Amino acid sequence: MYKKLAFNIEEKILTIQLGIVKLEAELVIPEDAAGIIVIPETSGSIKYSYRLRYFAHLLRQAGLATILINLLTEEEATLDCRSKHFRCDIRHLASRLVGITDWLTLNSITQHLNIGYFGASENGGAALLAATERPMSVGAVVSRGGRTDLFSSALSYLHTPTLLIVGGEDYPTISMNEDAFNQISSNNKKLEIIPQATHQFHEPGALEEVARLANQWFKLHLRSPTTDISHSMNSSTSTSAVSLHNHN
Repeated sequence: MYKKLAFNIEEKILTIQLGIVKLEAELVIPEDAAGIIVIPETSGSIKYSYRLRYFAHLLRQAGLATILINLLTEEEATLDCRSKHFRCDIRHLASRLVGITDWLTLNSITQHLNIGYFGASENGGAALLAATERPMSVGAVVSRGGRTDLFSSALSYLHTPTLLIVGGEDYPTISMNEDAFNQISSNNKKLEIIPQATHQFHEPGALEEVARLANQWFKLHLRSPTTDISHSMNSSTSTSAVSLHNHN
């Protein structure tokens, strides 16, 4: 069951099953959320992803729901620590994001919320690619330092409102995102370069600036929910996951 937190926020740690794959997730929904942002992780358990959890907190402060999702199984994450194979397989990661998107649209708790993606580095590339697969389900996407070089041929199919954020000191990523920006077909697209920030945005205030820009973008392009969230919570079942067709 969901845990009621202060300030009318619902939180749940859950396992989402996509076919035979089980993925770890943390779902937090503020009351009257303006949309839900999918934030993928690939470097291990989301419990230890402190920067992503902090970033999600900043989004929720602006009235957005968040779902942090580990796109890799425990076995895949273990192998990836040595080979980096899975985190660079953008199509593999994007297929998992598509599965999560379908889960959100089918789940009674979240189906009334419009969906946005936020991804960093390889996950940013996966978010952009997944948005091309679900153009009617994803209302906006933000990529921070996204690895657009791993799937550039698909960018011409991206019609979702897209914000690309890059650090001003991250010169290789600036170049690839400038190229990506020119290829994206969406009429609503923007490239923001944050001065003095590097690829990981560890500099003081850099991550907060990313959150500010992302919040503005999501609020602009995600409509307000049409269904009262408390009604959805009361009518939801205790099932924590649904079985979907495996997109891998």
